[in-house]
Amino acid sequence: MLYIKAEKNSSLYKDTLLDNVIPFWEKNSIDTKNGGYYTCLDTKGNVFDTDKFMWLQGRQAWLFSMLYNKVKKNENWLKIAKNGIDFIRNKGMDADGNFYFSTTEDGKPLVQPYNIFSDCFAAMAFSQYATASGDEEIKQLAIDTYFNILKKKDNPKGIYEKGTDARPLKSFALPMILSNLVLELEDVLPKEEVEKTIDFSIHEVMEIFLNKKSGLIYEFVRPDGSLEDSFNGRLLNPGHGIEAMWFMIDIGVRRNDKKLINKATTTILNILEYSWDQKYGGILYFMDAHQKPPQQLEWDQKLWWVHLEALVALSKGYEQTQNPELLLWYNKVHDYAWSHFSDPENGEWFGYLNRQGEVLLDLKGGKWKGCFHVPRAMYQCWKSFENIKNNK
Repeated sequence: MLYIKAEKNSSLYKDTLLDNVIPFWEKNSIDTKNGGYYTCLDTKGNVFDTDKFMWLQGRQAWLFSMLYNKVKKNENWLKIAKNGIDFIRNKGMDADGNFYFSTTEDGKPLVQPYNIFSDCFAAMAFSQYATASGDEEIKQLAIDTYFNILKKKDNPKGIYEKGTDARPLKSFALPMILSNLVLELEDVLPKEEVEKTIDFSIHEVMEIFLNKKSGLIYEFVRPDGSLEDSFNGRLLNPGHGIEAMWFMIDIGVRRNDKKLINKATTTILNILEYSWDQKYGGILYFMDAHQKPPQQLEWDQKLWWVHLEALVALSKGYEQTQNPELLLWYNKVHDYAWSHFSDPENGEWFGYLNRQGEVLLDLKGGKWKGCFHVPRAMYQCWKSFENIKNNK
């Protein structure tokens, strides 16, 4: 029975990726005049805003490069990737190699480079594209961008930081993304740099931000790793924590570290138990660790990426451990996600639901949603279930 389900799931994710999601972005998002991609797409794929957000440009260029490298040597995919790479390189960077948050459609800077995620996804895109194309200049740009990110890791926003030092907190986001970024750049970085960053990420994610008492991942802690009783200090972002755990599983597989894999899968279960909406189903967006009112007014929305990252984490976790509890949770999240977010009529997935599970915004892309979480999750789940099927 498990074999049949694994085979069915593998086909579902593969077919959805190649026949539904990728064609949606190929058809609607490519800016052939200015370069780069339009990400503000309505429910049918029509462009409703032409601003370009650099982190989404990097994500899409990474995605099509990855597909070329790992799925099929489709020259159109490589061409689409280059369309984004050229735009990022020529229009997305300032003179110091920092990446703007957004530009106009023809590449005039709109928002200064305050967000290190633009840099991270540019580095990922450069690395993956360099592998696909053999472009040595882009490979060097990936390396330079990576080391520029490390220089900024203790003060990611630099001069654009609006906080004071009155209540210093460090963010989970950076060690989380570094744990994935370094694996993405493994082929272009020195081996000792890769291992050093992996060690740093494991320690930060699994020893500092993972709270031993609750088993939950906190978004912010004090510089010494202790907890702060404030809005930010109590903040939980279930999707972030779950996504980070599949990064940890990937590292555990790479290092043959069963203990790390098991700790990550236990954490996935802890987060899901805490954040599942018992009244309406689905995973809550933000939560307070003490169950006090969160400051985020959108705390009770259900978001596409949170549920997709949970599906990836659960399928990877089950692939590695065969823990039946992970399979039970996978089925629960799968049933909710596919019945609420998927849009078989127009393609792709809706991104934003209200707490009751009704579509809140029917866009397919915008300032925060682009060609990334849906296709990446489809690819990752396809491969996990393919492995489960083959191993059985």
